[in-house]
Amino acid sequence: MKIGIMIGATGGPTLDGLVEKARALEKAGFDTVWLANIFGHDAIGALGIVGRETSKVELGTAVVPTYPRHPMAIGQQALTTQAAAKGRFALGIGLSHKMVIEGMLGMSYDKPANHMREYLEVLGPLLRGEEVHYEGEQYRVNGQLDVPDATPPQLLVAALGPVMLSLTGRLADGTITWMCGPRTLGEHIGPRLRQAAADAGRPQPRVVAGLPVVLTDDEAGTRAKISELLTIYGQLPSYRAMLDREGVADPADIAVVGNEAAIRAAFDTYRDLGVTDLDAAVIPVDEGAEARTTDFLASLL
Repeated sequence: MKIGIMIGATGGPTLDGLVEKARALEKAGFDTVWLANIFGHDAIGALGIVGRETSKVELGTAVVPTYPRHPMAIGQQALTTQAAAKGRFALGIGLSHKMVIEGMLGMSYDKPANHMREYLEVLGPLLRGEEVHYEGEQYRVNGQLDVPDATPPQLLVAALGPVMLSLTGRLADGTITWMCGPRTLGEHIGPRLRQAAADAGRPQPRVVAGLPVVLTDDEAGTRAKISELLTIYGQLPSYRAMLDREGVADPADIAVVGNEAAIRAAFDTYRDLGVTDLDAAVIPVDEGAEARTTDFLASLL
């Protein structure tokens, strides 16, 4: 199981700071650096810059919303970043949430699964350099991308529900999740995704699990702080459904929190469940939390 670190959520470092952070994580031996795309830096563009300033660490978006970006535009961005990173880029995309797409952007969030199906049916071939002639309900596309110094990046989808997992297994390279605990990943996401990929004759899909992680001797106090910081994720319908499926009340309940032994045991559990990558979102619950947690995770590599 690969271990990566999430960086650059809203309120994160400057662009120079992102480069410095990625370099440090690469030097520490981490497999992947995942960049959130919320209301800060554009993740695809920022990783193109990071890609030019690093040499071996994989770089991935976690995740870029699809609705505001035409699949040809995001495909062009992704291939350019793949060229800048010399083949080390993974494109993670997702639907975002109704409150963002409709409430903030004023766009329709109608038929999200159909939107993602059409999006993947257009984007996948474009990333492979194929000519696309597509007539759908939401997208009508005729065109082709030609970025000569880029190979097709891996395409990951933030898929949680059964329909989205089926689409992802058929049309993408894997999923990247958030707010999903071991029961949900082991009994719901992994099996459905792998079956859909097998039915489509595709390779074993990648399962990237994004989880809050904190090394601490004060588990109860740390979980209380995580609950306060991540309250919104227990209210968004898609994540709320995954927490309910897990049988927990709060985002803090699925966080990997505790001492060295507890974190090792949790990581072993996720590995045994078929998680291929763990995307650690190190939560800054106190002044030293990020440094001590990141240093410990580096020791596991």
